[in-house]
Amino acid sequence: KADSSSVAKLKHQIGVASYFSGKYDVAAKNLLESISIFEKNDDKKKLAPVYNDLAKLYRKTKDLDKAIANYNKADAIYRQLNDTAGIAMILNESGVVFEYRNDYKEAINRYTSSMKLAEKAGDSLSVSYSLSNIAGVYVIEKKYDLAIENFLRALNIRQLLKDSFAIALTYSDLGVAMNGKGDYAKAIEYLTLSNKMAEKLKYPELQSNNYNELSSVAQKQGDFQKAFEYFNKRSALRDSLFSLEKTKEIQKLNSQYESARKEQQIQEQKNRLRLQNYLFIGIAGLVLLLALLAHSQYKRYKLKKESQLQAELMKQQEEAARAILEAEEKERQRIAKDLHDGVGQMMSAAKMNLSAFESDMQFTSEEQKKALEKVIQLVDESCREVRTVSHIMMPDALLKNNLATAIQEFVNKLSSKTLQVDVYTEGLEERLDSNVETVLYRVVQECVHNALKHAGATTLDISLIRDKDGISGTIEDNGKGFDTNDKENFEGIGLRNIITRIEYLKGTVDFDSAPGRGTVIGIHVPLSP
Repeated sequence: KADSSSVAKLKHQIGVASYFSGKYDVAAKNLLESISIFEKNDDKKKLAPVYNDLAKLYRKTKDLDKAIANYNKADAIYRQLNDTAGIAMILNESGVVFEYRNDYKEAINRYTSSMKLAEKAGDSLSVSYSLSNIAGVYVIEKKYDLAIENFLRALNIRQLLKDSFAIALTYSDLGVAMNGKGDYAKAIEYLTLSNKMAEKLKYPELQSNNYNELSSVAQKQGDFQKAFEYFNKRSALRDSLFSLEKTKEIQKLNSQYESARKEQQIQEQKNRLRLQNYLFIGIAGLVLLLALLAHSQYKRYKLKKESQLQAELMKQQEEAARAILEAEEKERQRIAKDLHDGVGQMMSAAKMNLSAFESDMQFTSEEQKKALEKVIQLVDESCREVRTVSHIMMPDALLKNNLATAIQEFVNKLSSKTLQVDVYTEGLEERLDSNVETVLYRVVQECVHNALKHAGATTLDISLIRDKDGISGTIEDNGKGFDTNDKENFEGIGLRNIITRIEYLKGTVDFDSAPGRGTVIGIHVPLSP
């Protein structure tokens, strides 16, 4: 029975890892096999979480009826075990399904039920997060009065708990709700309070978001000068400026990728011309048959040469990228941060100012207007280029141990007493390509950093499994979580670094999270045979 329980646990872990690598059929197979074993062993305590993960799989594949059915099975077990925390978790998880169905009423009912259980258990912290979840649904429905009411209740609890971090976030949420309602004075008041606390907490990201919302309020009020001032304050939070030398280095790196893009555009244009030529020759018929054959032979030869050149160019680009990762890790890491935190924000502010100037200016001729529009367009294109360069640069390091040992040693060296980290690895005893090891090591570091600094987690489970298809892994914490549907949450350099590094290895990464229920990050990296 003990051996079968270990097999069931392993199949559960493989199922979760396969889920995040996009192998949904493999995930379902392993999760169902795990359920079968735990049912035979009558191990209800371990069975309920597997039902929960199977429900998540069906929720991911939009099979919402099966998702609810498995959530109900998990809920029944938790109720049989009298596990209040488990029941509350299932209510929150299944509430997401009803949000997918746009059944906001049922979603709120489930969040409310979860909140009542937390109230009964005396868990005021969970109550505050349930209130925030309920308020978030009301914001989606644009029921701002109800949203504000629940945010205020959450705020009252968090003030009693003296949870400064949560209070600052709630002030910010209230500012957003007030802005949506049109109560701009209250919006400014709450956003200002949030900024004061964020400054004391040394939380510049929240300050930046608040200044962005304040700028939105100013725009709605027609005060473009004030909106520009808020953008300047946002920019002032970023204390790193570029030197001429750093700018040249960035331009050099950017030119390598720009060259590849131009070559691709040339190739696409030539392919279009080839198709047009084939169509013309086909219409001409037998009269042009010899010319068609000669032209086809020429084009085949040319395409072969171009394909060879393209393959060589791609090979050179990969070698250049590898060399950059090995030789310029520290410098590129510093450049990426400077670019993300400095010039990008300043150029956004410049675009904002130019747009406001365009709205107020009385043009004497159409040429003047077009000239200013061209300047704004160039600034906008430059902003996109700056973001592109920031996102494609990533640091690199050499690991002296194999990946499993290196990660375990990193976890063992953590001095935090508030975060318990469990590591499970399989098949990683042999050394991998140094770039693969480095990227995965950096991703784990970034996840631990996020769990400590942002998520407020107390537990972190890391699982990395190597099979014939590659490496699959999950990093799961029980922290505050975040809204994965909000694209702004992925604009931070931390999450972008994770995504960019995995994509460099031609892998995939997925995020499963919601406010108040932790975060699960799933990755899959293919390995060359």
